[in-house]
Amino acid sequence: MKNLKTLAIALLVTLGTTVATAQNKKIDASKSSINWVGKKVTGEHSGTVNFKEGMLIFKGKKVTGGNFTVDMTSLTATDLSGEWKTKLDGHLKSEDFFGTDKFKTATLKFTKIADKGNGVYTVTADLTIKGITNPVTFDLTVSGNTATTSFKVDRTKYDIKYNSKSFFDSIGDKAIYDDFELSVKLQF
Repeated sequence: MKNLKTLAIALLVTLGTTVATAQNKKIDASKSSINWVGKKVTGEHSGTVNFKEGMLIFKGKKVTGGNFTVDMTSLTATDLSGEWKTKLDGHLKSEDFFGTDKFKTATLKFTKIADKGNGVYTVTADLTIKGITNPVTFDLTVSGNTATTSFKVDRTKYDIKYNSKSFFDSIGDKAIYDDFELSVKLQF
């Protein structure tokens, strides 16, 4: 019985230590950034979208988790100005693309992390856009109080089919490529 009590106490101390070493590091949404690039047959557009909130979870110095919420209503083009910028911003927020009146946020939640060494992790995460969730995989580089990544997202997996050659054969030079690129910098 004494050994059982000793084992139970040791287990509680070990679990308590494990929990105590896990640390949530909230991102500074005002200093973190998401840049996007969408390409089409005749060119490309680029812009930004802002974080609402997010955190990386560490155990010691190793990333063990993360989750983020993006404010889709902040979606904006940065390569245009004036009337053309206003038109593109409105179109991107419309039902043709991200439907931000109905889907104000997008989320990303880490589900699997593989440590590649030297502060680099291969992350698989659930990305939810327009209420549709699909897995994405990317490398995340952590250095000090920053983390960076770049990856592509296939918009058609989130019911964003506008001018996609995958769905409209005769679209010609009006085609918009299915993948868009994200470059993310986290400051925490």
